[in-house]
Amino acid sequence: MSMFKHRRREVPSLNLASLPDLIFTVLFFFMIVTHMRKVTLKVKYQVPAGTELTRLTKKSAVSYIYIGEREQASGDTSGRMFIQMNDKLVTIPEVMDYVTAERNRMSPADAQAMTVSIKADRRTDMGTVTDVKQALRRVGALRINYSAVKPPKKQ
Repeated sequence: MSMFKHRRREVPSLNLASLPDLIFTVLFFFMIVTHMRKVTLKVKYQVPAGTELTRLTKKSAVSYIYIGEREQASGDTSGRMFIQMNDKLVTIPEVMDYVTAERNRMSPADAQAMTVSIKADRRTDMGTVTDVKQALRRVGALRINYSAVKPPKKQ
């Protein structure tokens, strides 16, 4: 019996040398593919469908205006349309102030090519959109873009 000695077997240690490389690779991957949201939407809108659509080529000189209903705390809506720029609900006169401040913040080349993109709910009455357009006209923001999606294809 002395010939067979029982040895305690130990579990070999785990090599963790490549773990920091793996962690940093995953971190860089998520940093690259993550889209950071700049504006928290306070209005809800359904994008209308359009037929003649083109993409904006330079998005650095774009200011967004959201027009839609605001949800109440109880979940029902009042039916009134609200205007949002950046993270703040604004009135028509404040639209002019925001666009002027945005233009002053940009470089002269970007300010010359500034485009205002209106993202309005499909149920927004044209009077509200016209009021916003008139305010933009007063401050000289004449390049206006309306956001829409392609309608689904009929089969």
